[in-house]
Amino acid sequence: MRHRKSGAKLNRTSSHRKAMFRNMVTSLFKHSRIKTTEAKAKELRKLADKMVTLAKRGDLHARRQAFAVIREKEVVHQLFNDADSKFGSRQGGYTRIIKLGLRSGDAAPMTMIELICDEA
Repeated sequence: MRHRKSGAKLNRTSSHRKAMFRNMVTSLFKHSRIKTTEAKAKELRKLADKMVTLAKRGDLHARRQAFAVIREKEVVHQLFNDADSKFGSRQGGYTRIIKLGLRSGDAAPMTMIELICDEA
């Protein structure tokens, strides 16, 4: 029974899942949008929103917590420097998931996950 167990397994080991989501969240903040399956995007949204919340907090401990997940120094610096201008007035919901249709190979539902920015 999986009572009170959060997060989808996605048919992967825990170490594979952890590494995959680290790579995906790094790519999301580097490129501001990525294309992936719907299940992965819904799980990635949790981690990405947590990273933006840390960046808005902006202290040293938050920066070190972000470095524990995002292992690229430039991406973390860019996220922390631009967090107030991009996400300042927003109180959550920093990502948007757009459905793209089915993948031609295995008919998996594909989505585009992107960051929502306040700047015009």
